[in-house]
Amino acid sequence: MREPSGLRPLVAASWRRSARVDPETVPTPSIGEDELDALRRAGPLGTALPVVRRLLLDDVRSAGCVVALADASGRLVWVDGARSARRAAEGMGFVPGADWAEERAGTSAPGTALRLGRAVQIHAEEHYATAVKGFSCTAVPLRDAAGTVVGALDITGDDRAVERHTLPLLTATAAAAEAELALAALSARTAHRPAAAPSAELTLLGSDTATLQVGSRSVALSERHSEILAVLAANPQGLAAADLAVAVYGDPRAVQTLRAEVVRLRRVLAHHALDARLTSRPYRLEGIRTDVETVLSALDRGARLQAVDRYTGPVLPGSASPGVDDLRDRVRSRFRESLLQDGGVDALQAWARTADGAADEQVLRALLAALPRRSPRRAGVVAAIEAIERP
Repeated sequence: MREPSGLRPLVAASWRRSARVDPETVPTPSIGEDELDALRRAGPLGTALPVVRRLLLDDVRSAGCVVALADASGRLVWVDGARSARRAAEGMGFVPGADWAEERAGTSAPGTALRLGRAVQIHAEEHYATAVKGFSCTAVPLRDAAGTVVGALDITGDDRAVERHTLPLLTATAAAAEAELALAALSARTAHRPAAAPSAELTLLGSDTATLQVGSRSVALSERHSEILAVLAANPQGLAAADLAVAVYGDPRAVQTLRAEVVRLRRVLAHHALDARLTSRPYRLEGIRTDVETVLSALDRGARLQAVDRYTGPVLPGSASPGVDDLRDRVRSRFRESLLQDGGVDALQAWARTADGAADEQVLRALLAALPRRSPRRAGVVAAIEAIERP
């Protein structure tokens, strides 16, 4: 197809790459439901999908659009949204299992975002394929803890799909999904750690400052050292200096302050935990296990009651560092979602006794629904729910 004049450079370059694609092609499913179900349940997309559903689906439906999750090769794994928009999208082959890679479907937000590894917005006539020219779309790539692109997140519809607020909304959702992927990688690393595990353990739960346990010796850490280690333990892929400064101090200009603190922290580790390593460029922590990893590993194994029993409180509850606050919320969310989906009565009740669970009406209602009708525990749960609802 001849390239129209006036295309944006990004779009024009994509059209040239799409020159061998038949513009009248409508993508069709290339994988079956069994494989799609497997992709939705397991792997990086299985981890990201619940986050996307929770943070994005209601807004997309309200806007009359659809949201889609594609794998790294461009195949749509999941598509949902407004009913009318889904029906319209089906007409152009925008359905689960269809291949929307740029080299097979031409210029589109998900395919081009995967090709370039960056956020992309494509307006109606900028699409290469004829059937797609009535739609607009915005997409961002999804990356795992190692920085590898594992998929793309897309919103497709009318002009509302490329409004000014759409890209920030997608970017924020992708960041939340990537944080969940990093947390899952942290749990997986713990689960598959070889027998010669690090001798140093870091306690982060339920105390304003961390404690480093090495054998029978306990070392109380400063608030700032606790925050640095908590953030690095939650980001096993490592963080650049500016990113770590933001996570710890909330300010990318605090790099020099951070570096001085890291020097002091290395001295503490060198004196008390010989197996631990805090490397630079990026900053990465090795050789220390945390109690956060322990409880999340139990949660992932399905040992929910054990995980709740080991959850002694939020991560560094007194810390105001953005990175610690984010980790605290992620751990709390992991517990909450796991228990709401699959938790038994005992695990729900144990969580309801924690400070996090006691103030969560949805958890309490799930516990109430799980308790036998004649259980004497029901009265206390009802009273707790009423206390939350009372103005």
